[in-house]
Amino acid sequence: MVDEKPNKYEHHESLPIPTYEEATSSRPSSSQSYLGPEQVSHDAERQGLLSRNRPPQRNGYEAPTVESARSSLDFLPSSGESSRRASAEALQREIQQMDMEEPGDPTSRANRFSKRITSLTHSLSSINLPFRQYLPSGQYIRARIPSFPQILRFQPNWIIVGRIFAIFLVVGIIWLFFVSDLFAVRNRRMGSGMFRPDDLRNYVQSHIDADNIRQNLQHATQYDHIAGTEGSYFLAKWMETSFIQSGLDNVGLERFDVYLNYPKKGGRRVAIIDPPELAWEAKIDEELAYPPEFEAQQTMVFHGHSKTGNVTGPLVYANYGSREDFKQLKDSGIDVAGSIVLVRYYGTQPDRSLKVKAAEQAGAAGCIIYSDPADDGFRKGEPFPNGRYMPADGVQRGSVTLSSWVVGDVLSPGYASTPGERRRESKENNPGLVNIPSIPLAWRDAQKLLQALKGHGKKIEDPETIGGVPDVEWWTGDSGSPIVHLMNDQVEKDREGIYNVLGQITGLEQPEKSIIVGNHRDAWCFGGADPGSGTAVMLEVVRIFGELIKAGWRPLRTIEFASWDGEEYNMIGSTEHVEGRIADLRRDAFAYLNVDVAVAGTDFKAE
Repeated sequence: MVDEKPNKYEHHESLPIPTYEEATSSRPSSSQSYLGPEQVSHDAERQGLLSRNRPPQRNGYEAPTVESARSSLDFLPSSGESSRRASAEALQREIQQMDMEEPGDPTSRANRFSKRITSLTHSLSSINLPFRQYLPSGQYIRARIPSFPQILRFQPNWIIVGRIFAIFLVVGIIWLFFVSDLFAVRNRRMGSGMFRPDDLRNYVQSHIDADNIRQNLQHATQYDHIAGTEGSYFLAKWMETSFIQSGLDNVGLERFDVYLNYPKKGGRRVAIIDPPELAWEAKIDEELAYPPEFEAQQTMVFHGHSKTGNVTGPLVYANYGSREDFKQLKDSGIDVAGSIVLVRYYGTQPDRSLKVKAAEQAGAAGCIIYSDPADDGFRKGEPFPNGRYMPADGVQRGSVTLSSWVVGDVLSPGYASTPGERRRESKENNPGLVNIPSIPLAWRDAQKLLQALKGHGKKIEDPETIGGVPDVEWWTGDSGSPIVHLMNDQVEKDREGIYNVLGQITGLEQPEKSIIVGNHRDAWCFGGADPGSGTAVMLEVVRIFGELIKAGWRPLRTIEFASWDGEEYNMIGSTEHVEGRIADLRRDAFAYLNVDVAVAGTDFKAE
């Protein structure tokens, strides 16, 4: 390391001017050019020490000899510890100490930085500045710099430190991107440009293909698909495939094991058994909708979740089967205890299950519900096949589950009936089930029963109580009416598998928030209008959204599509789904759109 020499042209006010004798007598030995024979030069002595036993160098190269270095500090005064010469000498000693430290010594490396700072302060202190006298000295500053304990002086592995720093840097940048909502801003810019709401609406409306909807409807109605049956399962697999082909996310089947009942061949009967001269038995089922050789035929007539039973009793007519109707019978002196009650659909009590419940509470042994032409038949308009109204042999199927008390699976109220769920309620005295057997009939069969009531009970004069069945004289009936046999022997399954079909389009900005579009898939028979028309339209909407997905579009929130099973019995599939994820839906679901009946009839109507 080269010694730092002061500027030789610098003016030194404190240097004394020596006399001639002083100058010639105190000449340094390094400046003497000649020594006597007895005087041994210090340089020569050093050369001899260095050259002793020194091997010759290759190529004639000789190491340089040690010269007597003239100190650059000789001309500085040495009086006082705070003199310039003392400061410069201290600086030189520290520099030499730094050079002599071993390079592999951890302590030397740890102290090197602080020593270099010290040397810098010494160098700066040797410079005369106009304002230097007002600045604190280096020793003053060093005395007030706290020194770290020796235990903290360690040598870190700078490669590992650098790698850790790089990892934190990358993680921090990624975190900054997400916190700053950079990706959402980019998507919003795309949505506002390429996918404006008006453009999306126009695209969807202009790309609806009526032929696709027609084909979907034909496929969905080509065979019966009661909940839990083979037809409903195959239809579920078909819809699952459609969802996948359209590019929906997280497509799959969701299974629940629930209580269902099915009619049994030879297990249903409605007949007049007494008096013998009036003996008669109802056909119950409709005429075949298709030629006998056609594979697809309508299902057997029954009530979902009806009570299994085999009962007999006198026949009583109770109009629409409301509590008011039963009260009116009681006020007229007509006792319905132990009777078979005949009521009609619609009217003052539109819920069929509450008709059966009212009959049960009045003491009846069984209940028959028929479709009256005054409410749904030729008195309202052209019947099938030329119109939409019920023909003479048409029967309205449906459920008699007490949905006002229990919705979903009646044996697992309030919790999802998953395959692994073992908690089950009893069917006996279940608040969601009626306790007397019931069965639906066509007005073709009900006509025979109404005609058999002639002369029994009270003759009906109120036009609101008289139905539209032709060739009938309307009487209430009483305990002396003809005896009717009602049998409802059926197959009951406490755990029958039903399947929901689920798929979604994951949102960009709020993927956890969702808009749900749903429709049930099961039907009592073919389900042409309910739910087939809704299924056909929903699949077409899914197809169009699939085209938008391929083009790069995504909604801001998630759109979920669902095909529910078991709705006709008691809205089972959708209810079990909600019970299984009720916390998520309460927090994240924004809206639900139901599309079970999308098209029916010839006139357009929107609600």
